[in-house]
Amino acid sequence: MARTHDVLLTNDLVGVWHLVSFQDLDEDGGVREGPLGPRPRGLLIYTGDGYLAVSMMRTEGSADGTSAPRYMGYAGCWRIEGGRVVHLVSVTPNPDWVDVEQVRDVELNGEHLTLYGTAVIAGRPQRRVLNWQRGRTPERPRRSRPSRQDKKGS
Repeated sequence: MARTHDVLLTNDLVGVWHLVSFQDLDEDGGVREGPLGPRPRGLLIYTGDGYLAVSMMRTEGSADGTSAPRYMGYAGCWRIEGGRVVHLVSVTPNPDWVDVEQVRDVELNGEHLTLYGTAVIAGRPQRRVLNWQRGRTPERPRRSRPSRQDKKGS
């Protein structure tokens, strides 16, 4: 059963969430690739005492060759208010976000969380849709990294 803003509780959100997708919806409902490309990677952490951290990154270059962002993230405090989740940003690489409240509509369905925000892109409103999965990392191929011993050539 999906939980919406009517019955959302703090304990419903506490924990670690892994980014599944990040898309934009235009005013006509058309789906567009989000700013971090088709396969973004990210973590969202909500603590029970009201802190949060979110880090998201692009895993490949932009298709159109533009200088699209490679990383988005912030940390701060969070609360539920009026059935929405409010992120109060205190630390971020983007100084325009500091001390800003980012209000998100929420849909929770079992282990899946969807956060909806709004952004103005090229002068037009876009609905941002971020889908998250609770707990373990979604399956991805693993890359091996050389150990320090391997790097020394011994």
